[in-house]
Amino acid sequence: MSHNNSGTLLGHPKGLFLLFGTELWERFSYYAMRAILVLYLTDKTINGGLGWTTEEALNLYGIYTGLVYFTPLIGGWIADNILGQRRSIIIGGTLMAIGQFTLALPHSMIDPNAVTVFYVGLTFLIIGNGLFKPNISTMVGDLYSAGDNRRDGAFTIFYMGINIGSLLAGVIAGTASAVYGWKAGFLCAGVGMLMSLLIQLFFAQRYLGDIGKVPAAVRDAANNASGKKEPLTKIERDRLKVILVMSTFVIVFWAGFEQAGGLMNIYSQEYTNRMIGNFEVPAAWFQSLNPFFIILCAPLLAALWVKMGKSEPNSPVKFALAMFSLALGFACMIGAALEQNGDMTVKTSMMWLVGAYFFHTIGELCLSPIGLSMITKLAPLRLASLMMGAWFGANAIANYIAGVVGASIGKAGPLAIFSGIAITAVIAGVLLLLFSNKLISWMHGAEGEADNNDSDVKPQPANA
Repeated sequence: MSHNNSGTLLGHPKGLFLLFGTELWERFSYYAMRAILVLYLTDKTINGGLGWTTEEALNLYGIYTGLVYFTPLIGGWIADNILGQRRSIIIGGTLMAIGQFTLALPHSMIDPNAVTVFYVGLTFLIIGNGLFKPNISTMVGDLYSAGDNRRDGAFTIFYMGINIGSLLAGVIAGTASAVYGWKAGFLCAGVGMLMSLLIQLFFAQRYLGDIGKVPAAVRDAANNASGKKEPLTKIERDRLKVILVMSTFVIVFWAGFEQAGGLMNIYSQEYTNRMIGNFEVPAAWFQSLNPFFIILCAPLLAALWVKMGKSEPNSPVKFALAMFSLALGFACMIGAALEQNGDMTVKTSMMWLVGAYFFHTIGELCLSPIGLSMITKLAPLRLASLMMGAWFGANAIANYIAGVVGASIGKAGPLAIFSGIAITAVIAGVLLLLFSNKLISWMHGAEGEADNNDSDVKPQPANA
């Protein structure tokens, strides 16, 4: 693999910032569309929405986000074995741009087939995402040779790119939709995807050299002396057990967290007093709170882990902290529901939502980057991509559950759902604390003193 020596920036290869830009605009595109999807579906047809019920919209949202996290399993395999990462990213990005522009087609052009065209657009987005998502993060890792201690910092920088894209998305697409209608929001998302593609097409060769051109399986075969697969050792089997156990808890976390795009999005639109003086804050802006808090808190939390040194908590304990943070976030939502006191005409304070997003973000920072770091430490090399895919798979299940939970709001009411998620999160956190020692023993020193360096934030599956 030839590293293109195009120099460094802030002590990192310039290729990192190329990938940072590519991912920033792709995440802008994804989150711009996510911020308005449910609102567009449930909006009355006179405003150019599709006029679906909340339940129908949240069900579709759950299926869509679930597929977005499932397809990287397939896309990762295709890139590893057939296309290579670079080609996968270009093809995936092109398909996603086509998808966004399809969603942006005005109803006057596509009626009476608006719903069919909408599904076609979503299909392009889902397939494109599968080819794009797993490969961009892997290329960040490929910029650094094994044991390079800059890798953690590199992923922190990359993670900021994801969240800057996400932050801009809610504000820009939300504003465009409020002023020019929903289709303008989808158009913004399409333009973002084009920016991402152009950055890749024009600068990749200069700053990445040959990284990502040759499929990993081909590179791996070239390195193998025996050319044969060995059976898994006991240590490897134990470490895989840890990944499976932790994945189960990840499902609980994201199923609650993902209410942000569905249930909490609708809550901000319909039941929140969004007036500041004479100005009404667009509901989609609340989607930008999470990335705003990440950009604010990620460096602080990364510094905290470093400062704690030997007393830094291990992965299972950090996961437990994430569960308790999630519960605190939903405690804020319970506060909002109690303020309504069963009267759905009452508008609640915005501060409840701000608090909820803040605690959810702290939870995300204790779980998402730590989980990715843990996978890279525990997965046997030949199963690394598959395990990363399985990690995304846990997100897929979580997103599906999130849709089902959110859609039952009509029957159960907000108070029951918010309390249910909070209680489940607390139970999960307590279980993790009880089992943490057993999990650590199964890791066989993968998180030993010498290796306990997941202090920096690494990228997450996309919620990011």
